[in-house]
Amino acid sequence: MSVNVNRSVSDQFYRYKMPRLIAKVEGKGNGIKTVIVNMVDVAKALNRPPTYPTKFFGCELGAQTQFDTKNDRYIVNGSHEANKLQDMLDGFIRKFVLCAECDNPETDLHVNPKKQTIGTSCKACGYRGMLDTRHKLCTFILKNPPESNDSGSASAKKEKEKKNRKKDKENGSGSGEAGNNDIDAPEAVNRDDDDEDWAEETTEEAQRRRMEEISDHAKNLTLSEDLEKPLEERVNLFYNFVKHKKESGTIDAADKEILAEAERLDVKAMGPLILSELLFNENIRDQIKKYKRHFLRFCHNNKKAQKYLLGGFECVVKLHQVQLLPRVPLILKDLYDSDLLEEDVIFAWAEKVSKKYVSKELAKEIHAKAAPFVKWLKEAEEESEGSEEEEEEDDENVEVVYSSSARELKVETVKPDTPEKEEDDIDIDAI
Repeated sequence: MSVNVNRSVSDQFYRYKMPRLIAKVEGKGNGIKTVIVNMVDVAKALNRPPTYPTKFFGCELGAQTQFDTKNDRYIVNGSHEANKLQDMLDGFIRKFVLCAECDNPETDLHVNPKKQTIGTSCKACGYRGMLDTRHKLCTFILKNPPESNDSGSASAKKEKEKKNRKKDKENGSGSGEAGNNDIDAPEAVNRDDDDEDWAEETTEEAQRRRMEEISDHAKNLTLSEDLEKPLEERVNLFYNFVKHKKESGTIDAADKEILAEAERLDVKAMGPLILSELLFNENIRDQIKKYKRHFLRFCHNNKKAQKYLLGGFECVVKLHQVQLLPRVPLILKDLYDSDLLEEDVIFAWAEKVSKKYVSKELAKEIHAKAAPFVKWLKEAEEESEGSEEEEEEDDENVEVVYSSSARELKVETVKPDTPEKEEDDIDIDAI
């Protein structure tokens, strides 16, 4: 079933049609993914490479995407309904397909990686303009321009045309001299064209493009293979990734890359445990401030990640027990003040001593040292609740009563803790 490319147009005779998107959910648990079955046909109708709308879905959903161009498999991690993806495709069409002037989809993209610009031209009305490159997909388009995607098919067409010309020449070789003379001139021109075609495709630029296509394909296959590995292997891959960033001196600005790698390997919750092992030592209090942004990307509104952070904290105390054991309450307060730990996560951790990361004896010592901080945190929470209750009581002490003698409403403030005093009635009509 086909739908209008611009679905805001309800005309059933609208000439620009595309297939309705078909999505198929595969796998289960952490390996669940959505395969867009007819992405090649949809992209062909939009005159865009199929990787563009697939990557757009990943950007909008915050999910990893995989491209297997050889088998025409375009995948978005997670379970997503076809209707939801179809609505998102409308957003892609508005931003990257429709002409800004006439709203027709007869547009081409012109990518300039050097200037970091993406231009668009419309075949219908002749409009030429520039796209807003603030969307995340634009980064992908600049790295993967449409020309590079089409280069393989263009060279294949040229090669096919050359073979056809050679066949025509062989078939006409038995003709008379007059016939050959008539054909000689265009044949010579064709041979020159063939030489130019081959020279163009053997340049360093063409070779580089082909190597990039091969490496991208191999990379996508590696991505899908990594997700199929056991959890322990994926954790080790993430550990080596962060370790390499640290050793290369690029760890400080790599917080987004680290999060993306954890999400790719589906080990986001365990990220703080690995980061604690690699980024914390006896100077943990200073390092919490330094790497706060890295941990926030994992721990913000993620209680499971916060529990792993507490596990990593216990491991660091174990490695530097002499220096850090007396400073446990201060370290916990630093983590709390940095919004890396929530109160209920700390309370749940304090209630139960676990030997998951350290020995039972050391865990008991850590909890004993943390007791003053946990007590202070509970008291602070109770005080805040008490102040809120007092405010509510003050509001309740203001009452509106009816006096039968005066036959009118009065506002009275009730103060049970103070001696009773006669107060002047306030006439509401006089206010």
